[in-house]
Amino acid sequence: MGRLRRSRTHRAQRDVHRASRTRARTKDLDQIQLIDLDPKNRAKLEAQALDFEKPGLAQHYCVECAKYFETDSALTSHWRSKVHKRRCKQLKEPAYTIEEAERAAGLGREGKRTSGAANGAHNELGAETRVMMEVEVSESN
Repeated sequence: MGRLRRSRTHRAQRDVHRASRTRARTKDLDQIQLIDLDPKNRAKLEAQALDFEKPGLAQHYCVECAKYFETDSALTSHWRSKVHKRRCKQLKEPAYTIEEAERAAGLGREGKRTSGAANGAHNELGAETRVMMEVEVSESN
């Protein structure tokens, strides 16, 4: 009779996987759209100074994918890859705005009056009812 398998034998590997996921995190699409694809910033990113800490001395950079490459041939082959083409297709779609996110969460003002118009209407209505109530009170006395 062999040894019985214990449960939860891979307990410590969860933290290793989580650390590797956060370490390999790239820029989000909205950051790339709003900041990196601006013509001024794009020119700076494509012509960076030598940096000994980055791959390829920071000379081979894909702006759309926010990724450094070792050689120019690796960068050109990356430009022909499906990964790069998919990222370019995603970047063509407009980024979500804060208002769209609030509407998706159910916090938007869809079909409601704006706060200024609602307050203005409420104040006018309140003034009219106050005048009518004062008139009724003075007539009853």
